[in-house]
Amino acid sequence: MTDTPDARPRRTSIELDAFGHENPVPVGSRIGPFLASGVLTGRDPRTREMPADLSTQCANMFGHVRALLAAAGGSTDDVLTLTVRLADFRDREALNREWLAMFPDPTSRPARRVVAADLDRGALVQCDLWAVLDGTAP
Repeated sequence: MTDTPDARPRRTSIELDAFGHENPVPVGSRIGPFLASGVLTGRDPRTREMPADLSTQCANMFGHVRALLAAAGGSTDDVLTLTVRLADFRDREALNREWLAMFPDPTSRPARRVVAADLDRGALVQCDLWAVLDGTAP
């Protein structure tokens, strides 16, 4: 498909005021009903600092998930899969607490994959997601 000057872009970048990347990468990208995120970390949305503890990072990360979905015109009900990277692979208590708060219905949870990762800049957790949204891109 060739873009013309007055054609609407097929892909829409999603940005958040409270969260962004150092590199020229959007927080999310949407084509039609499909939304893919970049890496979402546990950085504090107000101070932009990385908290020292996993519990706060998980709470912030899931807050960024909610904010991205809202900015793209969706909700947590639209998440298809979430991939989580943990610095301490076995330390899942804080992750599971936030997961259950976001997805309390065991019959309606997205797929989740947790992998071990060597994260930088004080990050203890990060995720990315795929969602399928209703309607048209914002």
